[in-house]
Amino acid sequence: MMLRLATLILPIALLAGCEAGNQTADNFARERAKSVVNGVVAQKYPRVNAAPVTDCIIDAASAGEILKLAGASVTGVTQSTVNQVLEIAQRRDSVTCIAENGIALWGG
Repeated sequence: MMLRLATLILPIALLAGCEAGNQTADNFARERAKSVVNGVVAQKYPRVNAAPVTDCIIDAASAGEILKLAGASVTGVTQSTVNQVLEIAQRRDSVTCIAENGIALWGG
């Protein structure tokens, strides 16, 4: 009976461990991507509070785009990286989010 119970619990425990590991990896990639996006936004729009714009862009990015942006934190920001950030920033979700956070953009 105990062996049968262990056989049922072990896969659940392993899946929970994988989920925690995936969440940690996702959080790490998002933070690295945020650092890249924040730098691009700050460079392109120096008078704007970059943090709320960065959050909007990250939220509108796909998982693949986040990984690519996170990679730029290691390999360096290229014109392709800048273009990707600007393209994501022009999406409806990004534009709506940025508009809703308008006061925060000016440090208010």
